[in-house]
Amino acid sequence: MIRKHSATLHGHRTSFSLEDEFWAELKTIAASRSIPLAALISEIDDHRPADSNLSSALRLHVLAWAKGGSGRQPSGTSPRGDDMHENKDLKPIV
Repeated sequence: MIRKHSATLHGHRTSFSLEDEFWAELKTIAASRSIPLAALISEIDDHRPADSNLSSALRLHVLAWAKGGSGRQPSGTSPRGDDMHENKDLKPIV
């Protein structure tokens, strides 16, 4: 489910919408780095392109972290390391 969240970034309140799974992964990333969730969101906001929105930047950060060998298993990955949700018929868009 997509939920609306609020945060204060550099003294300004902002809101963004994220699926519960992305929100959970952001919390995991912050915990693994031993930083507050608000600090992680602020860091992502500071480094996103000016023409992108915060929700998209947060999702892309989670994706990059999951693909980047973060030292833990992303949600949906079995202990064997295979993707339980992978569709073998899909080809990447190039």
